[in-house]
Amino acid sequence: MSTISETGQCLCGDLKYRATAQPNHTTICHCRMCQRSTGTAFLVEPIFMRDSIELLAGEPKQYTHTSDESGLSLYVNFCGNCGSKIYQTFERFPEVIGVFAGTFDNPDWFERSPENTRHIFTRSAIKGTVLPKDFTIYEEHTRTLGQTESNEHQILTAHKLVT
Repeated sequence: MSTISETGQCLCGDLKYRATAQPNHTTICHCRMCQRSTGTAFLVEPIFMRDSIELLAGEPKQYTHTSDESGLSLYVNFCGNCGSKIYQTFERFPEVIGVFAGTFDNPDWFERSPENTRHIFTRSAIKGTVLPKDFTIYEEHTRTLGQTESNEHQILTAHKLVT
């Protein structure tokens, strides 16, 4: 059995981390907060159990954001020197950590397939975004706060261009 040791860092290299397990799943989030946070159309966010991510160097600064949807806190951890966002944690899901995928040294090391990846908040997806065939698509979050059942979703039978 191979041991996972996938590293990543911020733009300047002050913050370094390592993933020691596969992500539970990957979320591709199209919400306005993730668009503003990344400066692009969506965030590719592998979700790990907290003990699967080790901080190797530096101490991140933290910004607390209150979710427009749930009213709960989301904690964005970033480099105080270069400003790169590395990961976020959630009041709603305290057992997990979401990593900004582009900060991995090899951002393609983990699989993104219809079986382990979902697109959320697609109602705010930017025009021109292509939602892929066979992936699970949610217009909102996968669950509304307090719900145990999954929100309504669809699995696309063809690629869909957001217009």
